Order: sequence, then structure tokens, then C-alpha cells
Amino acid sequence: QVQLVESGGGLVQPGGSLRLSCAASGSRFSIAAMDWYRQAPGKQRELVAGITRGGNRNYADAVKGRFTISRDNAKNTVYLQMNSLKPEDTAVYFCHAFYLGNHYWGQGTQVTVSS
Repeated sequence: QVQLVESGGGLVQPGGSLRLSCAASGSRFSIAAMDWYRQAPGKQRELVAGITRGGNRNYADAVKGRFTISRDNAKNTVYLQMNSLKPEDTAVYFCHAFYLGNHYWGQGTQVTVSS
């Protein structure tokens, strides 16, 4: 059983930055793929960024050039650096891991971009 704990959300003004962290525990092996999703009110959950154990990254078009995903394999931790934040980035951000054929989700952290 894998547990994912997110941190780093909050309220920020447009143009500001936040850094989200997601620490995974309970896995015997390094987790192959870890991702960040987000869900805004009234909208479906969507993929924001993903990273493999080898460091291959992918991003949603809406965040390319503004967000950076990274991970520390030794700590089983994934990060999301969010710069140039916009009001439309407001959402609950969820960490996701795919491990030994199962999907695991964190509890989510709220990001609000507002002046």
C-alpha cells in the first residue's frame, strides 16, 4: 500500500509562484511514474505533468513553460514548481502514482490564484 502526502498549496496572486511536494511511502521499490493532476470546480480532473523514474517528463499544453516537474528517487518525492500562475490554475492538485499495477492518489492540496 502506497501513501501519498501533498504539501505546498495556498493562496497566491497572479504571476506568483508555488512549489508543491508529494512524498510517497510504503513502496518497497522505486515508483515508476508519478504525476500531478488538478481538478477545478465543475470540471474533470486533468493531467498537469508527469515524470518517470528515468526523468522523462510530459506537460499539459496549458502549463508548458510555466510549470516544472521533478523528482527525488531516493526520497520517493515528486515536486511541481509553478511559476507565472494564472487565475485559471486555481484547482485542487492531486499527486498520483502508478505502482505494481495499481493507482494511488493523494488527498489533494488547494491552489488558489487570486488578487
